[in-house]
Amino acid sequence: MIAVTSLLDPSHSARVSELTELLDSQFGLNEVKMTPYPHLTLLTAEIPDMEELQQYLLETSRETEPFTIRTTGLGVFPGEKPVIYIPVLRTAPLNQLHARLHRDISEMSSEMGIYYNPNMWLPHISLALGDTSPDLLGPVLTFLFNYNFNWEITIDNLTILQKCGDYYLKEDEYSFGRKELSL
Repeated sequence: MIAVTSLLDPSHSARVSELTELLDSQFGLNEVKMTPYPHLTLLTAEIPDMEELQQYLLETSRETEPFTIRTTGLGVFPGEKPVIYIPVLRTAPLNQLHARLHRDISEMSSEMGIYYNPNMWLPHISLALGDTSPDLLGPVLTFLFNYNFNWEITIDNLTILQKCGDYYLKEDEYSFGRKELSL
């Protein structure tokens, strides 16, 4: 299973990395670092022909202009291991890109991640996942309430992340509106 994502710009990537480092040092929460690149996941999929996906993402990125997203507040996906995240507000440009990617990639995929269906997708930037517990929620959220999460972030890339051992690593990155491919 791969993830099609957009990596955050350098300043917001640094902010998220600083927060995840603090959550690690203060609360021992470090499993979010299994993906070492702060990002927005657009979808997950099982892709039999990676070359087809790479060509599609290259073409799509060339046709897409950078756009801005906004974040606000904090969110929690409940469960035995709750996910703590920064919600991303859905906008027309984000919804259009997401719907296009989901529609087109589903045609080349043998399986799509259910939570990334356009009707269910809750875009977010993860701060803690996998090693959290309901008992930690109160202290972690109290700690995070000291930070401002009203951010404006430029989205300017599509990036494939692929599981390699215990980590999700960058496979390919495609910059918006540019002809060249950067790896």
